Amino acid sequence: MLSLSFKVGEVVGRKSYNMDLLFKILEINEKKERALLKGLDMRLLADAPFTDLAYPEQQTLQEYLARSAKAEKECVRKILRRRTIEKEHLRGKSSLAPEEYFEMPGTILHLDGDPEYLEECRRAYQALGIQAFGSFVPEKKQPELIWGLLNEYRPDILVLTGHDAYLKNGDFHSLSSYRNSSFFLEATRKARQYEPGKDDLVIFAGACQSHYEALLEAGANFASSPQRALIHALDPVFIMEKVAFTPINETVNIYEVIQHTVTGLNGVGGLETRGKFRLGLPRSPY
Repeated sequence: MLSLSFKVGEVVGRKSYNMDLLFKILEINEKKERALLKGLDMRLLADAPFTDLAYPEQQTLQEYLARSAKAEKECVRKILRRRTIEKEHLRGKSSLAPEEYFEMPGTILHLDGDPEYLEECRRAYQALGIQAFGSFVPEKKQPELIWGLLNEYRPDILVLTGHDAYLKNGDFHSLSSYRNSSFFLEATRKARQYEPGKDDLVIFAGACQSHYEALLEAGANFASSPQRALIHALDPVFIMEKVAFTPINETVNIYEVIQHTVTGLNGVGGLETRGKFRLGLPRSPY
């Protein structure tokens, strides 16, 4: 059988899409001769017949991974550079010496339907100096578990993501045309029941090709995907970093924050939102 040449966990591409994206095989359906795939770096779930799958050449795979890593590092570099400029600006406005005050950025609770992406996001949060609590929760379980997790962690910022996809020949306005958008939407609604204020709990919801308008209407501050485009695994991290480090008396510059994502305005968007960054004093000597 054709499936004998493919195994769960292997990296493949789709010949019908000219191998433009690379995927990891999640499941194999021997009877239907199809495989369920997840993007290596894009938050996309897709299925394809075995006849459409092919292994990338080793050099192609290495180049693909290198491009993705370069894009991630460039985003982190821009963010850290921006934060340095912001700190210098803050010091110029303050009569206090840096050693006199302390900084308290917003805290994040991140629910992710993919454990590998969650681990990647954890590393990014750490590199960016953000306190983040991560929990692997499959998309369909997020509405059920969200209230308890919010009550446990009491975050300033909530990320609800994982995988999604717009189903071919569907209706762009119907939730049934999306693989997981309905779960993100219901989890967002429940989070808003827990905390109605958009500036009290800032929410990012969605993944690749998610129903952007419905997620915003459900109460998300930021969501994917305006053009039903693919989003990078770390795009939610880069958006919420800006929220965490924007002062509470300022609104997040939406255009600037989306510029610092990998996929840009086609993939993510949102509403005017206040930041979560606070200064405190005095700094404790202990």
